[in-house]
Amino acid sequence: MKSIRRYLAQALALVLTVTALLIVTAAYLISDHELEEILDAQLSLQGRIVAGLISPATTLEEYQRIARSLTLPGHEARVYDKEAGVEPASLQTPPARLYHEEERMLSIGFWNADGSPRLQGAKWNEEGLFPMPTKEGYRWVDYTEDQWRVFSLFDTTSDTWISIGVQKDFLDEIVERIALNTLWPILLLLPLLLWLMTRIIRRGLTPIALLSRQVQGRDGQDLTPIDLNVPQELDGLQRSLNDFIARLGKTLERERCFTADAAHELRTPLAALKIHLENAQAGEADSLQKATIGVKRLQRVVEQLLVLARLDRASSNQARLIDIYPIVAELTADLWPLAHARGQELSLSGLSQLSVRADPVEVGILLRNLLDNALRYTPEGGHVEVELYHQQGTPQVIVRDTGPGIPEELLDTVVERFRRASDQRTTGSGLGLSIVVELAQRQQAEVRLSNHQPYGLEARVVWPAS
Repeated sequence: MKSIRRYLAQALALVLTVTALLIVTAAYLISDHELEEILDAQLSLQGRIVAGLISPATTLEEYQRIARSLTLPGHEARVYDKEAGVEPASLQTPPARLYHEEERMLSIGFWNADGSPRLQGAKWNEEGLFPMPTKEGYRWVDYTEDQWRVFSLFDTTSDTWISIGVQKDFLDEIVERIALNTLWPILLLLPLLLWLMTRIIRRGLTPIALLSRQVQGRDGQDLTPIDLNVPQELDGLQRSLNDFIARLGKTLERERCFTADAAHELRTPLAALKIHLENAQAGEADSLQKATIGVKRLQRVVEQLLVLARLDRASSNQARLIDIYPIVAELTADLWPLAHARGQELSLSGLSQLSVRADPVEVGILLRNLLDNALRYTPEGGHVEVELYHQQGTPQVIVRDTGPGIPEELLDTVVERFRRASDQRTTGSGLGLSIVVELAQRQQAEVRLSNHQPYGLEARVVWPAS
């Protein structure tokens, strides 16, 4: 994708150019219309003036004098004698004088009531007579390959038709001049406008460049928030970047803590395992059994670490409405041999159907960790109960055991990673409840831990109403 600066410069340059053309076109059309109205008003006014100057008593000599005044260089005005039917001889007159070049674009004509010509101005008698008017008002007339805008009126006092006209080329020339006079300033100012526009765009995009350099210049360890005085349009982007940096910092800190805790948790069983193996090599009989217990603990720590790592990196699966009774029943059946071998009682009670909105795989891992923890910390001969419950529209799964429970002051912190708060003689990693809480959050569920009388722990998983 091309740069924003180039896109804005090209787009605005195109907009300026199109706007200039539209302005010139509008000026041309408006000027053409308005000028036609102005000339129409002038033609009608001049027609009224001329009609007021002639009368039935106006003689042929007076018309000849008018014709001499209307004669232009190379274009002679003519008077027609109605009785003789011929044009009278021209009198001796001084040479015709042209006061303005545009006078060639104007002309006037007089006709008798019966349509015979009385006087034809310059350019209206060169290739046949100019068409006589048939009604009063304005009209367009084609004559000698030119088009004329003509106003006509009939003077009842002198029984005379009067027509005054202006050549269309005259109108077009004035309109073109107005349009060109509008265009030239725009063309002269356009480079300046484009230069100013480029400067404004560059200045307006400066905060984006500063924000980019602020992010680009950082190393992997610099997670401080971005603090720039940015425009309102970039404030949301800066906040989003700062939120992302904060989340990234928490993730990296969590990874560092996870790595450090995992290394510490693995170091202890490995050191103990090494000692037990060395003692076994030295002939100590109980050391091999102790080494086997250490291997089991190490194996569980590694398994839990792998599960937790996958949870940290994987996105939440698509939740759907499921019945978790078959999942709980299958888990209970799978763990019953383990409970039986330890002399423990494992039971399932409550509802035989319980619908929740969750991912079945993640629910299975969650409940398996709860059951595994309960069986691990319940002494021999104890009882672990799983109950499916529904209260006020919220589905719940409750796991109760008869183990030592958790001190009340540690109930809120025991779900932290590698935190073990009960019987330390039991092998474990301190990750089981952390995995349970992580999975519950992904299912939008809540984990509640409480001690119950006379002893034991109750873990309750509460899903939102389906």
